[in-house]
Amino acid sequence: MVKLKTDEAIDEMRAAGRVVAHALAAVREHARVGVSLRDMDGVARAVLREAGAGSPFLGYRPQFAPVPFPAVVCVSVNDAIVHGIPDDYRLRDGDLVSVDCGAKLAGWVGDAAVSFTVGRARPADLRLIETAEAALAAGIAAAVPGNRIGDIAHAIGTVCRTAGYGIPDGFGGHGVGRSMHEDPGVPNEGPPGRGMKLRPGMVLAIEPMLIAGGTDDYTCDPDGWTLRTVDGSRAAHAEHTVAITAEGPRILTAL
Repeated sequence: MVKLKTDEAIDEMRAAGRVVAHALAAVREHARVGVSLRDMDGVARAVLREAGAGSPFLGYRPQFAPVPFPAVVCVSVNDAIVHGIPDDYRLRDGDLVSVDCGAKLAGWVGDAAVSFTVGRARPADLRLIETAEAALAAGIAAAVPGNRIGDIAHAIGTVCRTAGYGIPDGFGGHGVGRSMHEDPGVPNEGPPGRGMKLRPGMVLAIEPMLIAGGTDDYTCDPDGWTLRTVDGSRAAHAEHTVAITAEGPRILTAL
């Protein structure tokens, strides 16, 4: 069931989203060659703690997971697509890093992700990241009252496929509110004009995930969380929490 939010609730979600934005900015600023993924998680924890926010990621355990998620950010490097668990791996020159972060403040959740490179960037990685960001922007632009979920999916999928990238099968965005995952689901590909009609008060996490090699397939690490490309190609992830309003889409997880 979709839970519509009042204007006041959306303002409160914006506060949670701002915490997410600051955490992602701090993690990105800290990320450099030699820094461990565990250290990056520590940076995000400090931002959440200072803001008085909790983490919807920490301890989260969906049905597929063998263990609760042990961190406040997902850090996925190179061929890892999403859900990477921060560990003692130290960043290397040329790594492509995707960081996904959530915050819960006053009972409301914000959720966003960003991808970037460390050290000397490969041109192919920069193109992949730019396309992920363009797909996110296209999806957000379609998030207006009267459109349908399929219009968001079609906008994202068109950008990704036109560039020749794969889209992980079965993964996409979702509603956000008191919980990190609410109805409706938001696919990253599909026909326009289909699915639920968008209404003011809906809040969605829109999050394209791209696979450089062009395949839609993935594997899962033994940790039960980390998804990887089957061909070893790199992946990128971009996400914002977006409120649908009569005035147009409102990004809640921007700085």
